[in-house]
Amino acid sequence: MEFSLSELNNVLGDIKNLSEGKRDFLNFKNISIDSRTLLKNDLFIAIRGKNFDGHSFLPDVLDKGVKSVVIKKGMQRLLPSNFPYWVVNDTLEAFQKLALLKRKKLNIPIIAITGSVGKTTTKEMIGGVLNKLGKIKLSHANFNNEIGVGLTILSTDIEDQALVLEMGMRGLGQIENLSKYSEPDIAVITNIGSAHIGLLGSKKNITFAKCEISKFLNPEGVVIIPANDPFLEKTLKEFWKGRLIKVELLNIENQKESFRKDDNLRGFYNRSNKTIIIDENTFEIPFEGFHNASNFLFAYAVAKELGIDFESFNKFDFAILGGRNKILKSVKTNIYDETYNASPESVKACIENLLEKPRNKFFIFGSMQELGKESEKFHKEIFNLINNSDIEKCLFICDKKNEKIYSDYLKDKKKFLVFNNINDVPKEINKSTKRGDSILIKGSRCWQLEKIIELIN
Repeated sequence: MEFSLSELNNVLGDIKNLSEGKRDFLNFKNISIDSRTLLKNDLFIAIRGKNFDGHSFLPDVLDKGVKSVVIKKGMQRLLPSNFPYWVVNDTLEAFQKLALLKRKKLNIPIIAITGSVGKTTTKEMIGGVLNKLGKIKLSHANFNNEIGVGLTILSTDIEDQALVLEMGMRGLGQIENLSKYSEPDIAVITNIGSAHIGLLGSKKNITFAKCEISKFLNPEGVVIIPANDPFLEKTLKEFWKGRLIKVELLNIENQKESFRKDDNLRGFYNRSNKTIIIDENTFEIPFEGFHNASNFLFAYAVAKELGIDFESFNKFDFAILGGRNKILKSVKTNIYDETYNASPESVKACIENLLEKPRNKFFIFGSMQELGKESEKFHKEIFNLINNSDIEKCLFICDKKNEKIYSDYLKDKKKFLVFNNINDVPKEINKSTKRGDSILIKGSRCWQLEKIIELIN
């Protein structure tokens, strides 16, 4: 799927330094921001990021024989005097505009996902369910920012039958920007939680930020949200006047109860065999826990929207990503690796899952970040939940600044130990556990708790 000179001129303005003889031959295979993987038929855009400036790699780019580049105004001095180029005020914005150009050339459904927790797992589930349509393009890893979303769109192939984008944010306006340059057909908001409350200040602001995903949604499209969140629904109406699907997961015991008539899409979770019943069909997924069954309901809603039919029994084997939903067996214990990140909602969901395990239960808990002035309150809520559960011991890790605060709060609660260094944790957990015990490991990304897994025996 090539980009023609006329298409690029419409987006970037007229090209500079192009002789008339070259005009007919200036088509580009791909858009690239990486000099390492660049091919000579690609168009290179010099983006300036936090830790790099693409303009500094222009000599490498020119050595690869490219036909043209996109640079920031004032950087013309870095190019040979007769070399063709586009000049723009903001190369990141130019990159996003070219991602939108590619998006408009794609004749496939585009699904965008956001939410406080569960985005990546839901993305993988949607990709797995949509495989019935053929080849599906998913955001790689957590390519969920203004560069990652653009790269995912630009790397979509002509063979792809659908594109699934994950959208993250750290402030108001960021998801609106991602929506503007991707124009999704289906938007999924998995939940509104407390992640990033320290950055956004309130749950109200988090809700507004997530609802921005619908700002540039296809008017004929649909937004899928959890049921029973009236503030989310009310806020969304300020952004979106189109179709809305609300999904709700209940325990299997509620299946035969009568419900008020509404349009909610309901699923029923059977904890005993880890299956989900939706529309009289049964689904088995590899991930444990009510929260993961809830995430699957979003994937089902997307698939139903795209016309996928299911069998009476359906089994899926979704990709298990590092630090999420991963079950490891050490010499003597079962380890539940949830080390990727942590928020109050995701920690509570993982604790709920841990409590269903037999034998003794242990929790290695790295403190949660980006909670601002609410941080102490949220941590104490989780401490109280643990203290009133049958978890045998919690090894809590925090920085030195907060160690005394939490140590004082936990001094009369015998099942807690407080650390400020993750290297001290393996020895203690190895000493405390017996064969067949279960260990949940979860904490914010800054702790890199995956490093201690191999030290647990």
